[in-house]
Amino acid sequence: MSSIQTGELPHDSFLMTYKEAGAFTDCYFMDVPGHVTQVEYVEAFYTTTLFKVERTVLALLANKPSTDIQAVHLAAGLAGHFAAWRVEQRAFDQMLLCDFLGRTRSWLMTAPSNDKVSTRLYFGSAVIPKSVTGSGQRSFGFAFHALSGFHQLYTRLLMRAALARLLKLRAGRQ
Repeated sequence: MSSIQTGELPHDSFLMTYKEAGAFTDCYFMDVPGHVTQVEYVEAFYTTTLFKVERTVLALLANKPSTDIQAVHLAAGLAGHFAAWRVEQRAFDQMLLCDFLGRTRSWLMTAPSNDKVSTRLYFGSAVIPKSVTGSGQRSFGFAFHALSGFHQLYTRLLMRAALARLLKLRAGRQ
């Protein structure tokens, strides 16, 4: 399996606006062999078994149900909402989603890898500060700090699951 790494956001990332405004942002990526489209990546990401657990929790706790068909429509650009998110920005190579509370963003992007024979799959998040003091100090709240380790682990697990799902979807289409 491909190694998941952390790094700087690409300069053209939709998350860059949030980083520059003082939000917390992160950027994870992995290089996978061959060409992967943004549509394939988004579909694989949001239809993994692991993400279906998150979707079930959102359906039960936030009354935000979703289906695999809705995920496919999101990936194909046929839907502007999915589960607890709405599409904030979309391009051929990236998508930025905003949660229904407006506090977090999820970002997925595909780009050619440095070797030009692989695709780099990105996933990142932005968290908007709960408050900003007059001196510019940002506060993200207790939950943000308490869940940061979980977020890092969960992101890596989601990306691994997305890669496995992507490979399975590709095998099924051949």
